[in-house]
Amino acid sequence: MKILVTGAAGWLGRHLIPMLQAAGHEPVGLDVVASPWTAAVVSVTDQPALGRLLAAHRFDAIIHGGALHKPDIARYPEQRFIDVNVSGTLNLLAAANTLKIPRFIFTSTTSLMISQRIRAEAAQAAVWLDETHSPIEPRNIYGVTKLAAEGLCHQYHQEHSLQVIILRTARFFPEEDDTLKGLSGPNLKANELLHRRATVRDMARAHLQAVERAPAIGFGLYLVSAPTPFSRADADALKTDAAAVITQHYPDAAALYDQAGWQLPRAIGRVYDGSKITRGLGFTYETSFADVLAALRAGRPSPIDHDPNYLSPQLANP
Repeated sequence: MKILVTGAAGWLGRHLIPMLQAAGHEPVGLDVVASPWTAAVVSVTDQPALGRLLAAHRFDAIIHGGALHKPDIARYPEQRFIDVNVSGTLNLLAAANTLKIPRFIFTSTTSLMISQRIRAEAAQAAVWLDETHSPIEPRNIYGVTKLAAEGLCHQYHQEHSLQVIILRTARFFPEEDDTLKGLSGPNLKANELLHRRATVRDMARAHLQAVERAPAIGFGLYLVSAPTPFSRADADALKTDAAAVITQHYPDAAALYDQAGWQLPRAIGRVYDGSKITRGLGFTYETSFADVLAALRAGRPSPIDHDPNYLSPQLANP
């Protein structure tokens, strides 16, 4: 298939494009900055230029991963989020409908599920989050615009029979967290793999599976987060003594963490359940928390990418 990939220069795009090529597809990368993965320097907000690009190719699918993200809130006004995340998505959907591009994969975010109440983690039990969670009450402009874009995707499926898969991705960025401090980046990312993160390779693989399975699904919304060892029955204990719950599942976790100079989480306030995509798309994750522990046992590097010097392409290429 010939596939347009927006956000080609970003962390996901630079992993997804080679993966699509290896699978025999022909990806065409689009981004607002030049990069080895960018074939067309075009903004999704530039409707005429976008239309010319799409009309010049016979695309079989669009994977729309380009967006402004949560850290961009400090850099851009709210209107820019609406222009890029909402209007840009609408531009692509309208073009896909006009040009009869049947498959549309939208990269969304679990962030839109996190209300201010959930973020505060003041509840007595961990909150279990899956595709059935409601009400959806985004706490910032990033979440608001991604939720609006999801609604547009659903509308185009209903009104125009566009094959749409929405992937609500958990954390997979390589840089340091911009809000959570106190643990090293590798330690924090390892902890998050228990309940709110996946590797970028698994994120890319999920997009590949989605584009290939879209005709059989028609419309689907899936949360993508590495398999959690926890169940809903663990919710109370995760808030009071998460380390003890983890040790029940992985008896040597504490010792391995001690050797690495890491700390297990004391409390976990929310858990993302990314199992529906396995049932619905037949997708299997390559990496889980068990693989982090296996690497610690063997003295191998962590399977989670960590790059404290990573910069968003727009910051790296001002």
